[in-house]
Amino acid sequence: MKITMLVENTSSQSSIGAQHGLSLLAEIAGTTILFDMGSDDLFAKNAAVLGIDLTRVDMAILSHGHWDHGGGIKAFFALNDHAPLFVQKGAFGPYYSLRGDGEYHWAGLDHTLAENKRIIFTEGERTLGQGITLFDGIDDRYGVPRGNQTLFARTGDAYEVDRFSHEQYLALEEEGTLVLITGCSHRGIANIMEAVHTRWKRWPDVVIGGFHLMDYTTDDEEELSKLAGQLLATGATFHTCHCTGTESYEVLKHIMGEALHWASGAMTYTI
Repeated sequence: MKITMLVENTSSQSSIGAQHGLSLLAEIAGTTILFDMGSDDLFAKNAAVLGIDLTRVDMAILSHGHWDHGGGIKAFFALNDHAPLFVQKGAFGPYYSLRGDGEYHWAGLDHTLAENKRIIFTEGERTLGQGITLFDGIDDRYGVPRGNQTLFARTGDAYEVDRFSHEQYLALEEEGTLVLITGCSHRGIANIMEAVHTRWKRWPDVVIGGFHLMDYTTDDEEELSKLAGQLLATGATFHTCHCTGTESYEVLKHIMGEALHWASGAMTYTI
């Protein structure tokens, strides 16, 4: 199994661009999967620099309905003429971010893409191939990131805090190794880990993705330390990125040591 970070908030190579967004490529047992497409077409430009041919992608997955993960959908469809895109039911809903100016700013996807025949809407668990599973339905046992409180779904003229029922996750199994890939973990990384353990009767060996802790600082050490303890107890190795936030990462890294790493653009993992 091989996983390559196509785009992320940071880059590990000067030739690779960075942006607020996430996109990665997973290769498992002859199947190539594009997970998220970043904010625009930068993921494709980076792929070209890395010598990755996106026309050979077999399937694509969108983690949730936010622009920084699905802004590149149109660019992907233009490059690849056959791969289906698996999107959680409700991902094209009207989503907004409440910012410091007191205004609701659009945070969703391009609605004109919702009718594209290559989009397959998902709900619940779905097997996409040998060792490839999409899943959702995460219970809130340990709490969700407080940054969710600034993210809204609109119904008519009313705004309600987004519960992220449109978020989904990817589990990859190969030769006894279980890998969890998550976009932003809006449902809470500890809750998602618990769901994996319940479904697979084991913890994942490797976790890659954002934890949405960018609203936390070193002043939140007690809360972050609790999360670090929960993650350490699973025995997994975590490669976090994107929305985790640098201050949160520093606190978690101090506690978790070699169990936690930052996954920058262009980094490749052979698992």
